[in-house]
Amino acid sequence: FMKRLWKAVHAHVSSGLVPQAEIEKLGRAALEPPQRDMRRQVHETLAKVTTDVGRRRTFNTAIAATMELMNALAKFDDRTPLGRAVVQEALEYVVLMLQPVVPHASHALWRALGHPDAAVDQPWPTIDASALVRDSIEVVVQVNGKLRGRVTVPANADEETVRVAALADPHVQKFVEDKPVRKFIFRPQNKLANVVV
Repeated sequence: FMKRLWKAVHAHVSSGLVPQAEIEKLGRAALEPPQRDMRRQVHETLAKVTTDVGRRRTFNTAIAATMELMNALAKFDDRTPLGRAVVQEALEYVVLMLQPVVPHASHALWRALGHPDAAVDQPWPTIDASALVRDSIEVVVQVNGKLRGRVTVPANADEETVRVAALADPHVQKFVEDKPVRKFIFRPQNKLANVVV
């Protein structure tokens, strides 16, 4: 994993560093959906690692979350200026999140990312609440208590919108067929809908 991180940082650096001013503008910039998704994953990982390291003291799950983030970052292929700024922010956060675990490597990678000061002297990164906002959510749809499909709806969708999307899903329709829907239950906090026929 450390070899992959090292290669990712140096591949990014070889294309040129992104100015810090560009990274600071990410919260206000109009990002494309893939850029927004990547940035959300960065801040979700930061929230998890902050809890795992700071409160729970479970470094293994913090490292696992960081590895998942690096896997997603490896698939993120956006060479636009905003895309490169998202990658730079992600790499900087990964380096700072790993600082308590691998301080010497983190210091070297922090310097490679264009920072003259030591990584150990940096404050813990802050979570950008605006990055965590989702435009859409995936709702699991059950028919009579059994998983039958998944639908994507706007994050602020009401029960009727979810109902229409769920009943229109072809996987769900196979199990509902022409039977009357006796009850429709939507639990937004669980992202779960149940159709009772």
